[in-house]
Order: sequence, then structure tokens, then C-alpha cells
Amino acid sequence: MSTFTIAAAQSFSVAGDLAANITRHLRFMATAAEQGVELLVFPELSLTGYEGQMAADLAIDPQDPVLHPLRDCARELGLSAVVGMPIRQKGSTQVLIGALTLGKDGSLEVYSKQHLHSGEELFYAPGTGGSTLRIGRDTVALAVCADFSHSSHAAEAAGVGADLYAAGVLIGEKGYDVDSAILQGYAQSHSMAVLMANHAGLTGGWQSAGRSAVWSENGALVIAAPGPGELLVIARRDAGEWIGRTVPVTVGQ
Repeated sequence: MSTFTIAAAQSFSVAGDLAANITRHLRFMATAAEQGVELLVFPELSLTGYEGQMAADLAIDPQDPVLHPLRDCARELGLSAVVGMPIRQKGSTQVLIGALTLGKDGSLEVYSKQHLHSGEELFYAPGTGGSTLRIGRDTVALAVCADFSHSSHAAEAAGVGADLYAAGVLIGEKGYDVDSAILQGYAQSHSMAVLMANHAGLTGGWQSAGRSAVWSENGALVIAAPGPGELLVIARRDAGEWIGRTVPVTVGQ
């Protein structure tokens, strides 16, 4: 089994400020590259914050040039990054919750959240998911928050051979124990590693629990952030064994 280094970017999002959030993402990506990360996953709607009332105004075509600094950075640093953004697909007026994979080869893959949390239907339409990613020799399946609350979603990922189930989320303290147990259970029952990238703090009126985490293929916790706050949660697999660490990220104000 080849080596594989992944990370959850536990980041803050400035409400509706795409430019500021791109700057934060660039800093996280640079720090991740310094740590040898191959795949970096940001929280749900990381580029705008969880701001449903702003979504229609903020939504972009995934090919919009506004993302070029992030795409260029991924290519220059040699890592793939999954970022969260409200999107509109070409020819449609529907706003979707997107998870966009900016490939180290300059590619762009689009995943749209399939299962909405209660209340999100006021601002978003259900998406259609997306293809798995190939990172080195590993197959990665994406999820966005409420997607993982449907066991069929993880089962489908396992069914197509996913080695890693990677979810960008917004989870508060109240729901954290239940949700993390679900994700840990998927790792154990489907024999695939699971990564959960949570927000670093308050967004859209919701206080995130932080505590982003990675579980190994047998369901063992590899590493988790101790709480909220900006940092990288990094896990490296080598010879079938996972080792984790956290690395603080300093973002200029």
C-alpha cells in the first residue's frame, strides 16, 4: 500500500467575502504543501461561509476566473484541494452547494451536495453528487455534510471502491458526538478511511465544534483537532499504518 498524506483544513470563513476567504485558503494550501499533504479538504461552503441568504448572489459557475488563484496555487504547489462554494451549473438557475476539487494537474472536478439539511431548501436545490477522485493510487469519494447522514451515500462510495470518504461539514457541539460516531462507523463497516473537515468557528449563525478528524480503515481515530480554531489536521498512511498530527495555520488579518 502506497504512502498517502491527507489533511482537513479547519478554517474560518469571513461571511460572504470571497476575496478574503481565497486569501485564507491560499495560506492553508501553502502550509499544507510544506507538510507534504497531497489532498486538502476544506469545510462546507468554505469560500463564503454558511450564508444561505447570500447564496444566490454569491453563486458562481465552477469555471469562473475568480477561482483561478486557487487553481494556480494547487498546480504550483502540487496538491489537490477541495473547496466549498455555492455554484450554478451552466444553463441552470438553481443554486447548489458545491465541493470543487482543484487538481494538482490544473483539473477541476465538481461535486454538488445531494442531501440537504432542513432549511437549506430555502436557498439551495439538491445536487447530483460527482465522480470519485483519483489521488495517486487511492480512490476518494466526497460528501458534503448532510450527505453522510444517509447511510446509502457512504455505502455507494464503498461500492465503487473508495479508499477514503472525505466530508466537508458544519457540525456544532450538540451534534458532534452523534455525527462523528456515524463517520467512524462508516470507516469500520466499509473498511475505508474517513476524513471530516469542520469549520473553525462561527459561521452563518452556527457555532462549529471544530474537532476535525480522520479515522483509519478499521475505525480507529487517527487524529482530531482538540476543539475549534484554525489548524490543519494531517494524517499520513505509510505501510498501511496511519499517523496523525495537527499543525497551526497563521493567517494574516
